[in-house]
Amino acid sequence: MDPLTSLDTLCRIILRAREYEAQTATDYDGNEAAENVDDDEEGTLSVLDDTINDSVEEELKAALEDLGEDQLAEVMAFCWVGQGTYDSSDWDEAMEEAQSLVSDGASGAISELVDMPMLASVLESGMAAFDLSCDGIGELS
Repeated sequence: MDPLTSLDTLCRIILRAREYEAQTATDYDGNEAAENVDDDEEGTLSVLDDTINDSVEEELKAALEDLGEDQLAEVMAFCWVGQGTYDSSDWDEAMEEAQSLVSDGASGAISELVDMPMLASVLESGMAAFDLSCDGIGELS
């Protein structure tokens, strides 16, 4: 199978999705915490701030927004195959449904992809079902 979307682009999306999924908590300033701790709370542990780095999410969304409608539908279909929603033998059906979703509004499809649990893994699994991989491509080698 020759994808509509270049392997470089698919692998860039996987890389951005990995970065998005792997976001860590921001640094915690222990000095600030010490000033705000009551005597009763000295023995308790502080919880790290779990704010999300918005630029990583924006980069992922931008990578998806740069795709044409057919390419975005293809990414969605690869993800569905990777999740097991469709089998690789049902590719035409997966693409048809994905194109319908994208034609209803690309922003909705992009939101669904960004919110998809383990996006990088399911996209990679979907590609693998068609013997496509990111081995040797860019930063993923």
